[in-house]
Amino acid sequence: MTERSILIYGDPRLQGVNEPVERFGPELEELVTDLFETGWRAPGLGLAAPQVGVNLQVATIDVSVGKDPTARRVLVNPTILWSEGSVTVEEGCLSFPGLYTSFVRPRRLRVRAQDAAGAWWEETASDLLAQAVCHELDHLAGILIVDHLKGLKRQMFLRRVARARKLGVWPRSS
Repeated sequence: MTERSILIYGDPRLQGVNEPVERFGPELEELVTDLFETGWRAPGLGLAAPQVGVNLQVATIDVSVGKDPTARRVLVNPTILWSEGSVTVEEGCLSFPGLYTSFVRPRRLRVRAQDAAGAWWEETASDLLAQAVCHELDHLAGILIVDHLKGLKRQMFLRRVARARKLGVWPRSS
């Protein structure tokens, strides 16, 4: 495992263009392992490659945070095929350490992706797994949790970001 640092809000790589994966092999497998290990260490439910400065369409999800190997999902070149319902969720992000906000996500969805070896798979996800899939696919599209907020709610969230930086709770991005 390579020690990976999680990028903090303000780093332009978080909102960069994320290229589709075309080459499968040891480098991608190492990135996937690093994403899981870094996510568990944080701890978090998932981590997308852009959050560690790699602008590829790769994300990992483990709603058990390392406790249940069957909960691990590798999403390479993913797409949401359909979604239904809506639920207001409270959500945080490892690129906004310690900050949470609420907004609407689909209650259920179907995702199609490749695994680390390039094999295609599909799964219907609901509740927390659906939320995690949406969150990580947002990262792959350059969308952050703050981008879901509008008006006063967005201003208040960004004030909390500024306050956290001023207090040294988390650093400015480089």
